Amino acid sequence: MKIQLEEKGIIDKKVYMVVDEHIDNLACNRMQDISKDIDEEIPRVQEICDVIRMLEPKPSRGFVLETDNIRYITPDVTIKKVDGEYIILVNDSNVPSLHISSYYKKMLNQVKDKDTNKFLSDKFNASMWLLKSIEQRRQTMYNVTESILKFQREFFDKGTKYLKPLVLKDVSEDIEVHESTVSRATNGKYVQTPRGLFELKYFFSSGVQKGEEGVSSTSIKSTIKDLIDNENRKKPLSDQKIADKLKEKNIKISRRTVAKYRDEIGIPSSSIRRRY
Repeated sequence: MKIQLEEKGIIDKKVYMVVDEHIDNLACNRMQDISKDIDEEIPRVQEICDVIRMLEPKPSRGFVLETDNIRYITPDVTIKKVDGEYIILVNDSNVPSLHISSYYKKMLNQVKDKDTNKFLSDKFNASMWLLKSIEQRRQTMYNVTESILKFQREFFDKGTKYLKPLVLKDVSEDIEVHESTVSRATNGKYVQTPRGLFELKYFFSSGVQKGEEGVSSTSIKSTIKDLIDNENRKKPLSDQKIADKLKEKNIKISRRTVAKYRDEIGIPSSSIRRRY
């Protein structure tokens, strides 16, 4: 950090003092403790901390080596909006084009030896089973995505706040397959949508009641983030205040649940968010 400060031309010794002696206090937003030790008013301490927070704590994070194992995601399904309607495209580029050679089909009809005929028939049937399984997998992927699109239509139209509670059972009953089939079809699979790239499991989440309908935990987290983004930074909202504001929106969750969701989206507590 000190090297970065030097490169930025910062010579204030008290900035370096905070880096050397008060990183923990800075992380916990304990401005009073820093103020007493470096003998500066709290507004000045806030300015110093803002400068330090702009630094990169892991400078090497910005470098990428050829040896790094970088993974790129190729979506398994794409949802596009065309003339106000959504269309689903299953990506088959990762699946090789398979077919049964006409040579072996012809041989099966011509061979007269019983054992040879049985061998060829077994292999032919196994090949047909494989081809049907690949097509069935493709159709299942399409059906699952179509069902998700039906249940979560408001999300695709309006955004994250409109994501509804959804479980595997809902989709399995809708497309009339076992839950385990839906689980396998969504595990590690991604969909490209007009709103970005998502893992299919993103659309499955628990929720709470909001009036006669449910609202997903993902939607609640989005609402919590919006409330915090628009709060008075000098008087940040406590978890209880957030719970009260959600209640005004007919979303009834406890303070502890607010704290849990806030932690899950990486937002610190009000005491750490407070600015002086």
